[in-house]
Amino acid sequence: MKNSHPSRLALTALATAALGCIAQHANAQTAQPAQNKNELETVVVTATRVSSSLLQTPVAVTAITQDRLTREGVTDVRGLAGTVPNLQFSTGADSGVQIAIRGISSNNFTEIGDPAVGLHVGGLYSPRPQGAMALMFDLEQVEVLRGPQGTLFGRNSTAGAINIMPAKPEYGASYGSAELDLGNLNKRQLNVIQNIGIGENFALRATLMHLTRDSWLNQTQDKTDIDMPEHGFHKDGIPDVDQRRNTPVSKADAYNNKDQWAGRLSGRWRVTPDFEASLSYEKFQNSGAGEIALKDCAQAAGTRFACPGSQWDVNVNLPGKIDMSIDTVRGGLNWNLSKSSSLEYNFAYADQRRSQQTDDDAGYHRLSSQVTAEWTAEGLHPGVWPVQDNSSITLNSRYKSLVQELQYKQRTDTLQYVVGGFWMREKNAIDYAQEFLTNNNWGLPNSQFYNQPNRQIDAKALFGQMDWKFAPTWTATVGGRYSWDSKTDQGGKVFGGWADDSDAYYNGHFDPGHPGTPEFRPHNSANLTNAMGPFAGTGAYSHWGDPAQNDHSESWRKFTYRLGLMTQITPKDMVYSSLSTGYKAGGFGDKDDRCGDKTCVEGPSPQYTFFPYKPETVTNLEFGYKGLMLSNRLSISATAFFSRYKDMQVTDEFFSAKVKPEAGCTPNTFDCDLVKKYQTINVGKVDIPGLELEFDYKPWAGGRIGGFFTYINSKVKDFPNFSDTWNCDYRHEMGAPDCPPANEGTDPNLIGRNIYDITGNHLPFSPKYSLGVNFSQKFDFGDGYSVTPWLALKWQDKMYFTLRNLDNPHISDAQKAFTKIDASIKLSAPKSWYAEVYVFNATNKYTKNSAQDGGGFVRAMWNDPRMYGLRVGIDY
Repeated sequence: MKNSHPSRLALTALATAALGCIAQHANAQTAQPAQNKNELETVVVTATRVSSSLLQTPVAVTAITQDRLTREGVTDVRGLAGTVPNLQFSTGADSGVQIAIRGISSNNFTEIGDPAVGLHVGGLYSPRPQGAMALMFDLEQVEVLRGPQGTLFGRNSTAGAINIMPAKPEYGASYGSAELDLGNLNKRQLNVIQNIGIGENFALRATLMHLTRDSWLNQTQDKTDIDMPEHGFHKDGIPDVDQRRNTPVSKADAYNNKDQWAGRLSGRWRVTPDFEASLSYEKFQNSGAGEIALKDCAQAAGTRFACPGSQWDVNVNLPGKIDMSIDTVRGGLNWNLSKSSSLEYNFAYADQRRSQQTDDDAGYHRLSSQVTAEWTAEGLHPGVWPVQDNSSITLNSRYKSLVQELQYKQRTDTLQYVVGGFWMREKNAIDYAQEFLTNNNWGLPNSQFYNQPNRQIDAKALFGQMDWKFAPTWTATVGGRYSWDSKTDQGGKVFGGWADDSDAYYNGHFDPGHPGTPEFRPHNSANLTNAMGPFAGTGAYSHWGDPAQNDHSESWRKFTYRLGLMTQITPKDMVYSSLSTGYKAGGFGDKDDRCGDKTCVEGPSPQYTFFPYKPETVTNLEFGYKGLMLSNRLSISATAFFSRYKDMQVTDEFFSAKVKPEAGCTPNTFDCDLVKKYQTINVGKVDIPGLELEFDYKPWAGGRIGGFFTYINSKVKDFPNFSDTWNCDYRHEMGAPDCPPANEGTDPNLIGRNIYDITGNHLPFSPKYSLGVNFSQKFDFGDGYSVTPWLALKWQDKMYFTLRNLDNPHISDAQKAFTKIDASIKLSAPKSWYAEVYVFNATNKYTKNSAQDGGGFVRAMWNDPRMYGLRVGIDY
């Protein structure tokens, strides 16, 4: 960009005027007072907190109906990928979902992390990313707002918002529906809806959804018994990986299965003609196995890490297990004070409980060529160990939240405004542990147990937005929000440690001897008991010494705003521009020794810190056009935007400290004198320009074509301390540029980091181009019968998963460009029954939604393979 700019307000006005001139020469039409079945339906959205036509709403928003969700097999928010411009999803840790809009996302799924995309149900903020996994069923529609939401929606978000709108009970009508979906992998899905209208002023609505599906993985039990005579390790008939919870499971209970159900009971009462109350209870239960990261066999082919079997083979000693329930009560009061004003109060109380266990190594043990530990007649010579045995365990957790919002709305001929207050209170508790049961040098275990009984988040905001129609076809928008956020940890403790030469994990129940002496013997699975580690409780960590105390609190405050200008060129064409901002609160982690129980090079040891990080902000300049043409049969929406993303929060393993190497640290261990910690850091600046086009067209009777095209060119502008550590030990072998050497200077922000200039690199989850197109044609055969085939195609450009953007045939951090094809044929019959056959991912394309450094290869979370089946249903 140039060094000098006109003011943002001037840019906004100039761009609006330019768009207005263009629109005046394009498709100026008069409104058609009559509607017919060949015209597009009017779509109503609540993106500005008041109901308005989608094509007259000056916001980048996409609305998706329940019929479309069902047709495309969407049961949770992840299914929206490929249906909405610049929307991406990744399967995250701890049953969470990472959502990205325009490349902006958050992968901090901890009990004190915040999503960049605000998830709302019925307009109310849902704070935990695990809530995005809750089944989507019986909805009016889903609205996806793109761009920072710093005025009207929820807690404030930097990327956008997803508003899931459950169907409301209807007065004066009793009806229902039932649908059964049978598919491959033994899929069984049942949806039931019942509406009961008790008179004209009271109604109930009950819904139920149940979904089970087998895994597509070939899961076997890991009973690895080391056999590397070239290094002095010989089989002894006893597995060297933990067997305490290693049980056989069927495909119905293997990783990547589904076993979920949800139900909702809603009531609606019109107390007086001007006063209405609503209340609902919703229950979600997930009893699946969770998901697991698998090696990318296509990339590993031709290397020493090539897969011995298929892409879907996995050998684990800790079967996946989830027990997660979310109980939610939502309610509201709506009072029409007059014909032009109303007062609304809404609340949501959610109680989420979860336990979970995950095999973090997925059975990928080291090859003999990687191992440097040696067992000789003189004893064990320390080095890189042949076995990996890592796991993550949430023993129990409970997240309780209360969200409340009060809004006053008024509309006159020239003025429309909303003012209100928002308050969210969370109290979260979790007992979480990580285990690394065989570590380099001596093969000894270590572990940490995070006992967090009381982590609180308090978020308050006052907000308002006004639309002023200051001329017959011109409307100006001014909005603002002042947010107060605080986070507190009370009574939190961190037990255990990461020392490689400690036998504290055994809790006195096994003595391996002293490392470096001839009598030393590392454990095998027979030496491990349930009196060790997290399942024995915090007392099992007493041999590590006193726990670190986590008591800490921090707070932030921020004003965000929205300025807009809209002109209605014709009754069917409008252009708009806006300048909006959003912010996401900062935070901190668990108290930890940055030197990882080792001796720090600089300063005393240990060095405790909470790894604090700052808020992130987004400023977004946007220009848009929305129009209806061809006798109301074609709608087009176009949005051009430029976002400036500052202090982006990125959560991963990052450099923590430089330490003195321990005995056994070998030259081919790239970072033997560095300690990395899982933490959140702030990235400097990122520029995100882009374009989004959407269209919906009824070309002839019964036909419909829809689609979108996106361009986004996110570029990192300022990140001077990025540390490039992706697969460093194997880069030369794989034909990739070597990692930079660790910085030896004195700057504390650079020392120890492998500094690499990523200026110009793309944000993760932001493919440069993507497009989608779908077509359906309804054929009527008389007597109430019809057949509707549907075909959808999505193409997506290459997408990176890390800021490194490493293009390499064997260790790339990207998903290469791909095409996905879905199709169905639906038979609708008299008396409101129907049957539909479908196939999703018809070409059985293997695609990733995240990537991890596997140490010589890439591990990834994978999207579903080909799925097909039959849906039958009846409306009554």
